[in-house]
Amino acid sequence: MARRGKKKGRPVSGWVVLDKPVGMGSTEAVSKIKWLFQAEKAGHAGTLDPLASGMLPIALGEATKTVPYVQDGAKVYRFTVAWGEERTTDDLEGPVTNSSDRRPAEAEVRALLPKYTGIIMQTPPQFSAIKIAGERAYDLARDGETVDIPAREIEIGRLDLIEHNGERSLFEVECGKGTYVRSLARDMGRDLGCFGHIAELRRVEVEPFTAGDFVTVAELEAARFGDKTDEGAGEAEAPVDFGAIDALLVDTAVALDCLPQVAVSDDAATKIRLGNPVIIRGRDAPVEAEEACATARGKLVAIGAIEQGMFKPKRVFVG
Repeated sequence: MARRGKKKGRPVSGWVVLDKPVGMGSTEAVSKIKWLFQAEKAGHAGTLDPLASGMLPIALGEATKTVPYVQDGAKVYRFTVAWGEERTTDDLEGPVTNSSDRRPAEAEVRALLPKYTGIIMQTPPQFSAIKIAGERAYDLARDGETVDIPAREIEIGRLDLIEHNGERSLFEVECGKGTYVRSLARDMGRDLGCFGHIAELRRVEVEPFTAGDFVTVAELEAARFGDKTDEGAGEAEAPVDFGAIDALLVDTAVALDCLPQVAVSDDAATKIRLGNPVIIRGRDAPVEAEEACATARGKLVAIGAIEQGMFKPKRVFVG
């Protein structure tokens, strides 16, 4: 039998709420963070385009099991729409496809906002990760194909106009999973009869994280290497103590704030981690829940269901 290779990296777990800079891709960011922490496993909770900046939550180790809960959370973006041009990519990257000398008045823009609030239908951009017949839409678009992407239902909690100077408008939007801000710019431009595209885009919140959780690449590098930088610092020179950089992690359990919480004893935690159900005790314990998380001494034990007063684990976490 072939021997299993030993996992490379540290079994570190938690969330890095990265303030991603413009120009860095999401996959590149994950690789950078994984390297800085020397983590066994890493993944992100929602792609952020290279031309966008802001919040990119990156899960390490056991936190990767909680990624779907963060992906489903509400997101807040600040974005600037430049009026007068529509582009293939719906942002600054693509060539101009339509243009207009018309510029909207502030009152026109404000009057349009209710149309884009609530549950609406939205067509994703041609340059998007949507799969069409098994292929990514952006791959087809790069090959010069125009594909028919069906509209889908999204939810916009709020859309506020922050500033307007005629040429550009600054907005803030709170939206649900699957929303394309580039499509908002495109569609508003068409409705206003002047065309539009994203000139700047920044994600400022991904539920349950806030701007107070932000950490930059520079801060992480300073914690990891002290006076050194990662450039030219080989693994043999890297410090053994990861305490400073690990202190910048957000606890894995924060991603599950949306679920009912059940505190269990150490003995019950051991049984749960072995895949066994346990009786839930306590006056405030929920009787039924399709999904809940169990904790022991404040540490995450498992995600599971509560049925007839018992917690039944579905996904356990290493203590």
